[in-house]
Amino acid sequence: MKTPLLSSAIWAATLVLGSTAVAVNAQQASDLGGSLTPIGAEMAGNAAGTIPAWTGGLATDAAAIDERGFSADPYADDKPLFVITAANLEQYQDNLTPGQIAMFRRYPTTFRMPVFESRRSVGMPEAVYEAARYNASNAELVQGGNGVVDYKLANAFPIPQSGIEVIWNHITRFRGEALFRVVTQATPQTNGNFTIVRFNEEYVLPTGLTDYNPETMQNILYYFKQQVTDPARLAGNVLLVHETVDQVATPRMAWIYNAGQRRVRRAPQVSYDGPGTAADGMRTSDNLDLFNGAPDRYDWQLVGKREVYIPYNSYRLGSPQNSYSDIIQAGHINQDLTRYELHRTWEVVATVKEGARHIYAKRHFFIDEDSWQAAHIDHYDARDTLWRVAEAHAMHRFQPQVPGYAMETLYDLVAGRYLATGMSNEEAHDYNYNHSASASDFTPAALRQAGVR
Repeated sequence: MKTPLLSSAIWAATLVLGSTAVAVNAQQASDLGGSLTPIGAEMAGNAAGTIPAWTGGLATDAAAIDERGFSADPYADDKPLFVITAANLEQYQDNLTPGQIAMFRRYPTTFRMPVFESRRSVGMPEAVYEAARYNASNAELVQGGNGVVDYKLANAFPIPQSGIEVIWNHITRFRGEALFRVVTQATPQTNGNFTIVRFNEEYVLPTGLTDYNPETMQNILYYFKQQVTDPARLAGNVLLVHETVDQVATPRMAWIYNAGQRRVRRAPQVSYDGPGTAADGMRTSDNLDLFNGAPDRYDWQLVGKREVYIPYNSYRLGSPQNSYSDIIQAGHINQDLTRYELHRTWEVVATVKEGARHIYAKRHFFIDEDSWQAAHIDHYDARDTLWRVAEAHAMHRFQPQVPGYAMETLYDLVAGRYLATGMSNEEAHDYNYNHSASASDFTPAALRQAGVR
């Protein structure tokens, strides 16, 4: 069901993007930690009792962590309340996205959604909550909404007043300050055959660097480096991105080291609908993380808040007990390993601006209120036909108190293929949030050394 926007935080007059927004005053900001969680979700449960109140999220010792860094499932004893299938989806369609309904129609005999009790597991460090309180009263959009000024750490607009502010919350959400991970990607053929592509990835905020300099790094949102290590034909290629906060002042800067040519070059194509790395044409650059990069090619309409069945607490899907071949199947991933829960989401519709271009003419977002991370996005082509369906299987890493994904999927309804990325099940270690890095690790000069086979 669709629910009204929070009267204490949202005003109907600001539902559609404007480059300037009504300032959040001190009284409204004081709702954080009161009627709202510290980062802006509704503290209370829903009227039906199917979404509980937020009580702080999982404890840092909620379940065992093995020697490889993988966590046990804190909800392992939960059983599905029901399973949605093509045969009964009409009973639940008010809480389904258009893309989910399309998946049932595309794969009527195999696509299913096991629905579990809703668990509001997300909790973050106190520093994130402090930053949200600051941002609520101080962060502002730059002209056109293509950047943020006077912003700290994470969650730029905990009390959003427009669609573009909700999107900036996804872009600036907390993902840890210094992350290293080894993850894999697959683009299965229609028969389910796949080849694993493996990446070493670093994601570091300026404040996560050992040599952080606030004067020279004040406009850097994060540094991102991605090195392909498998298969052999792609090994050694490295991507470097400097993502900026104010993208009007300085757009994204990207470089690629090509191992075959042994040279570093600027990479302006690593943005918008440029091709995703080693993705066989199955995703764009801005499909990674479900959505990333500059939002300037779209108009953003905030529809409201909506209760939706979204992938959540996907510990089983992210478990090292499951191999990639257990997960990857023809048409879609193994839905028996998934977990869906009813949660409140922010619903935003993005439409390409007049005079701009993108292969996705429209995107329909559903963003989790407790983490500000996108849970589901439907993608439409220029004929307004639903083309691709993206789902992110959320998994809160409770020990470091960082929300994230067990994996991301992007289904092509026309081709009958999909992309699965962000998997770490068979890797030697899970994500490392204590990664040590310096600014020199994220320079174009460092790419050649990183790319040595």
